[in-house]
Amino acid sequence: MASITGSVEIEVRRPRRGVIVGVLLVAWVAAWFVLKGINTLALGGQETTGLHRWLTDQRDFLGGGNAFLDAIRVVVDQFVILLQAVIAQPSYGRPVPLIGWLGVVAVSAYLAWAFGNWKVAVLTAAGLTFLGLQGLWQESMDTLSLTIAAVLLALLAGIPLGIWAGLSNRAFKVATLILDLMQTLPTFVYLAPLTLFFAIGPAAATIATLIYAAPPVVRLTAHAIRSVPRESVEAARSLGSSGGQTLMKVLLPMSRSTVVVGINQTIMAALSMVTVAALIDAPGLGQTVLKALQTLDVGVAFNAGLAIVVLAIVLDRVTTAAGDRPWRTASLRRKVLLGAGAVVALVAVWFSRTYVWAADFPTGANIGSKIAVATTDATNWVQDVFGGFTFGVRDAVTKGVLNPLEALLTESPWWLVAVVIVALAALLGSWRGAVPAAVCLGLLVATGVWHDSMVTLASTLLATVVVVAVGIVLGVWTGRNHRADSWLRPILDAGQTMPPFVYLVPFLALFGTSRFTAIAAAVVFAVPVTTKIVADGIRAVPVATVEAANSVGSSTWQVISKVQLPVARRAIALAVNQGLIYVLSMVVVGGLVGAGALGYDVAAGFAQSELYGKGLAAGLAIVLLGVMLDRITQAAARRTRKFKGTARGDNLW
Repeated sequence: MASITGSVEIEVRRPRRGVIVGVLLVAWVAAWFVLKGINTLALGGQETTGLHRWLTDQRDFLGGGNAFLDAIRVVVDQFVILLQAVIAQPSYGRPVPLIGWLGVVAVSAYLAWAFGNWKVAVLTAAGLTFLGLQGLWQESMDTLSLTIAAVLLALLAGIPLGIWAGLSNRAFKVATLILDLMQTLPTFVYLAPLTLFFAIGPAAATIATLIYAAPPVVRLTAHAIRSVPRESVEAARSLGSSGGQTLMKVLLPMSRSTVVVGINQTIMAALSMVTVAALIDAPGLGQTVLKALQTLDVGVAFNAGLAIVVLAIVLDRVTTAAGDRPWRTASLRRKVLLGAGAVVALVAVWFSRTYVWAADFPTGANIGSKIAVATTDATNWVQDVFGGFTFGVRDAVTKGVLNPLEALLTESPWWLVAVVIVALAALLGSWRGAVPAAVCLGLLVATGVWHDSMVTLASTLLATVVVVAVGIVLGVWTGRNHRADSWLRPILDAGQTMPPFVYLVPFLALFGTSRFTAIAAAVVFAVPVTTKIVADGIRAVPVATVEAANSVGSSTWQVISKVQLPVARRAIALAVNQGLIYVLSMVVVGGLVGAGALGYDVAAGFAQSELYGKGLAAGLAIVLLGVMLDRITQAAARRTRKFKGTARGDNLW
């Protein structure tokens, strides 16, 4: 308020942020018409910079031999080989693994029953048998071996770190900062740096997987430890328990279910990463999917993708059942049944080590080729019948939206794009968003892949807009309607168990190889997490607030738009943040099916030694994009919370 002549007060209104953003974007477009094509920092497909060549030389130098790194590589390799020798590949000249397929199915079903229930045991046996019937037993066991190796190593390091973070406030703050960064990075990012130190192969794939998969168990273990009621801890200490006794007798038992959830999430993340690690020569189902995508063989890709989904469902249900099982001593009847089951499992192992039919999965029952042929036929039929529509949608969106957005980002001078992004970050998140954006953009210029970064950013922004729109609609619907939630929740849960590779297959069939294919896959990949977060935010709105709005005659739309969405603003901001990160991860993977840009650069770096440096720089650029988008959205969410209680929106500026 400003006072004039001591008696008249005039309210000075500043423009809303939306108006300022609109003016900034219009000015950017106007400047683009004048300056397009100047200072764009574009590189050719095979062209590299001095930085890229230097990075390639460092790979050659480090790959020449380093005793410490070689020792780590050998240890991890031998650990993986040991697990493969048991269930996957021949060892010591034997024509079959130490435990054949029948033994693996029997032991897995028994463990699922022992730690879960009989329903999960039946699902496990059926799922593993189906993998063999698909003709993918060897590949599935390779994938399972790498997953088990990575998960065991991740748990070996992750659970102690989680306990430490749960007991120490300082460790918790440091761990939270590091884990936030690790969970921001797409899967591709972990591959290139590790091949620099450990070369291409199972060792690098396993180490990348354990690093990628460790954050969930660390975070949830720390959360579980810190969530134990203080009264229980104080009661144990009052009885003279030491710190170790309190941990083993109170904290860990009371945290068991949450820790198991963390293990479940670590297993899902590991399986997702193992399939992507096929790019650095990790054996298993990922290799089958990758080769099929490269040759555009949708039938084979679908068959292998289905196997990955089945394996993910089995692992997810087993660990979920183990976490849900009550913590109590088994009854005498259950102990007897478990003993009998152990005998049956051991007999099955003996059969698998004695008879060929129980060791090697019978090839006569292979239905994988039939699935592949049926999928190919269905794909051809869909393309013949709906190809005009799907390809029309692809072309319309590409020409009408994606191409103009991409042109604005790639044909504008790099400094103009940087100024606009920093200004937008400042408007949305104040200095907390502007400073990280400026730093990340400066480093993006230094990587030498600015043009490809802008192409990836264009696809990411377009997909995120669609994801947020769909996520809000579905989130509001499921948050307000329990029946809709019960219908959609299993679909969303299943969507979050599937690795990124699997999403590419159906969209490759519908839209062919294009940038739009990656965008469509990214939308489906990111919608489940966005929907869940929005739905939880809608459900968290106080019932009294909604009833008050209804009591004054508000319509359903008014309740949603004027009450529930504004109150759930924090959840929506988090949904936007997570949607962006998921979309970026999938858009990068989409480089394998025609999306190009950074994803293609990373993949080309693995395939062509002379492009390794450019691929590594592209991986760094993905990190910078992820960090920048994450910091901007988090800063915007923080600013939203800051002004949430302000009554007059016009006075925020």
